[in-house]
Amino acid sequence: MHTIWTIAKRELATFFDSLIAYIILTLFLGFSGFFTWLYGNDIFLVGQANLRMFFNIASWSLFFFIPAITMKMVAEERKTGTLELLLTKSVSDRQLILGKFLGSVLLICIALTATLPYVITVSSIGNLDNGGTICGYLGLLLLSITYTAIGIFASSITTNQIVAFMTALLIGLFFHIIFGVLAQNFTGTIGQFFDALNLQSHFESISRGVIDSKDLIYFLSITVLGLYLGEWALSKRHFS
Repeated sequence: MHTIWTIAKRELATFFDSLIAYIILTLFLGFSGFFTWLYGNDIFLVGQANLRMFFNIASWSLFFFIPAITMKMVAEERKTGTLELLLTKSVSDRQLILGKFLGSVLLICIALTATLPYVITVSSIGNLDNGGTICGYLGLLLLSITYTAIGIFASSITTNQIVAFMTALLIGLFFHIIFGVLAQNFTGTIGQFFDALNLQSHFESISRGVIDSKDLIYFLSITVLGLYLGEWALSKRHFS
């Protein structure tokens, strides 16, 4: 665990040293804040003390920003040749993947924490649904770790950051949109199957304040699968 935490702190420091963290935080807060407070949803005029719009906008913002965070994680290491050097220092493939995963998740947690003033502001309008708000942030966190695992996997199979970014977006597109569209166009067992794979439906269920074990299992299963595939992709370097 110490090795994983060391790698995570190293990645987080790298983000802030290269200004990537500041840029991503600014874009995330600016984008989500603009569409939450100004464009198409003036909360002060509506007078509803809830953050439903923010959670919906943030889910789309994270869909694009997380691949931008993770695209360099492994791909850059492989391109510059530092990956082999790092893995010779008693660091296993799993520790490397988990460390980089944790570093990315910490940055995302910082971004989500920076939106807490939204909660304070909306609570001044009326009686804020604290349970719904907590569940909304829980949904964003689960969505974030899922996309992060997908992004880490995408970064582990290439040396090109742009390819890693596009691959993560493509995979995320299936979970975020395509499976939902297919679920609407099929009925019966097939429709239920695609709906079960639809990330957005699971996120919306949690963000409405309903915590179901099937939603938690869904997010955690994809996260574990993404990390496992990332570790597997790293292990294949020995045979390439």
